[in-house]
Amino acid sequence: MGPRPGWLLFALGSAFFAALTALFGKLGVAGINSNLATFIRTVVILLVTAGLLGLRGEWARPSGLPWHSWLFLVLSGVATGLSWLCYYRALQLGPVSRVAPIDKLSVALAMVLGMLLLGEKASPLVLAGGGLIVVGAILVALG
Repeated sequence: MGPRPGWLLFALGSAFFAALTALFGKLGVAGINSNLATFIRTVVILLVTAGLLGLRGEWARPSGLPWHSWLFLVLSGVATGLSWLCYYRALQLGPVSRVAPIDKLSVALAMVLGMLLLGEKASPLVLAGGGLIVVGAILVALG
């Protein structure tokens, strides 16, 4: 087996930290307003990201960024915020063992959107993997 693409390590890290997000979020949202919990989480993310940018010397003038980057990053931020608000409310109402897998339908939806809107190609194995995610989410929802 050859070397893995550079993105794979970060994708695995994302999955690991997303799993911790579900666990810690479920524990943290207990007994408080889910919107307040999302706000606290957002402030923490802001501080951690600002610290990382500072440590790595990666600050850039926002005025120098292209308009299309601004547009899509703002839209992404809105979508992220709405996703988190829904996610924390779902965690407040349901078990993490069911909420988290259904939330991961986002993976299959992102695959479809990437193919439809960005012209990305998918191999039969990638399509099968996306299909298994959908089947898994349905089984979790029915269970």
